[in-house]
Amino acid sequence: MPAHIQRVLSDADIERFITDGFIKLESVFPRETAHASRAILWRDTGCDPDDPSTWTRPVVRLDQYGQPPFVEAANTPRLHAAFDQLVGPGRWQRRMTLGTFPVRFPSPQDPGDTGWHIDVSFGTDISDFMSWRANVHSKGRALLMLFLFSDVGENDAPTRIRVGSHLDIARQLEPEGEEGLSLRDLAANGFAETAHCPQVLATGRAGDVYLCHPFLVHSAQPHSGTEPRFMAQPPLMPAQPLMLERADGSYSPVEQAIRLALGRG
Repeated sequence: MPAHIQRVLSDADIERFITDGFIKLESVFPRETAHASRAILWRDTGCDPDDPSTWTRPVVRLDQYGQPPFVEAANTPRLHAAFDQLVGPGRWQRRMTLGTFPVRFPSPQDPGDTGWHIDVSFGTDISDFMSWRANVHSKGRALLMLFLFSDVGENDAPTRIRVGSHLDIARQLEPEGEEGLSLRDLAANGFAETAHCPQVLATGRAGDVYLCHPFLVHSAQPHSGTEPRFMAQPPLMPAQPLMLERADGSYSPVEQAIRLALGRG
């Protein structure tokens, strides 16, 4: 790690990211920023925050918010420093929007989107999202990120994470070369090859961010709590392709994890 990089993650944090596939950063952006963001999101849900009778759907999907509070949340110095440590300086692109917000409401209804998956990252010009693809070099994605814009407890539909599952996925993708696999291919057996992995919940407070390996297997779940959950799940886009063979050996932790899975670490 070059000496000029600000270190916000310890060596132990980095090792945990490589082996577990994620790291949680607390209080990355101010709670006031989260509050201002939620006000915008509430308006666009068409629901009344003070009237639960208007919360008629289990999930409302909102997309690509670039107003000031969202840009502020995505670009704190601490977050950028973590990107440098996990992906490498100059190897990632600054985010000016925050991707998709699946706003989850307390509901007995099945939200219909709770299957295990990874977030695939190329071939997205096809309308059939099950045909979108991932390859062993994680073309088009440097990180999966979970930005909490509300407090999320165990009953508030926290994302489920399979710890260490990114290693299984790397091994599955490696034989497929640059073409990789589609989400349909990856999901053919319900991600059974990762069923052995321990499960954790992405709980936390508004302002916390989970930085995840692109191959981490995760899933949504129904909301059994009392207050809606606001979370963004944008990718961190690469500025240059990931590389699994570097002459100078300057592998990022994202690359190190893949190499570990393939027995090259």
